[in-house]
Amino acid sequence: MVGAAGATSARRTGADNTVNGKPSPRFVPCMATVSLSRRFDADPETLRERITDVEPFMYGANFDAVDRTGTTLTLENSVGLATIELELELVDDPDAVLAYEQRDGIFDEMTTRYELTPHGDQTELMATTVFEVDIALVGLLLDATVIKRQRRRELTAQFDYLAETI
Repeated sequence: MVGAAGATSARRTGADNTVNGKPSPRFVPCMATVSLSRRFDADPETLRERITDVEPFMYGANFDAVDRTGTTLTLENSVGLATIELELELVDDPDAVLAYEQRDGIFDEMTTRYELTPHGDQTELMATTVFEVDIALVGLLLDATVIKRQRRRELTAQFDYLAETI
């Protein structure tokens, strides 16, 4: 609609986050993926042992706090002005050496998988995080771009940790 001063105004309808019957970009969830891979001079079993020792591996990402109780993993990390706490569930994934999904936190959905592929006397580690951010909830302080940048730093730190311990 156009107002008296020539400004455009939108008419919100219902609780379905639409504007004039169309999805509002402000409220559309955003799927994002962060992937990182590196080859290590190690056999898959050596990397598997380091990765599945979950608490030190997670501290390798420079998280502020890591707590594991059974298959539940709680992570705390400062990102800019915000402190993020995630409750994760370790899940069985036959193609991954380690996989977890968010149970509680800032994401609508979040899954991370670590996969090993042998290459002669080296092993490639591929880490992939897929997440969905509700832009209305997270807002401008932590948008998907900031989260992707932070996640790349965390994965790089984990890979550096592995390189130092093998």
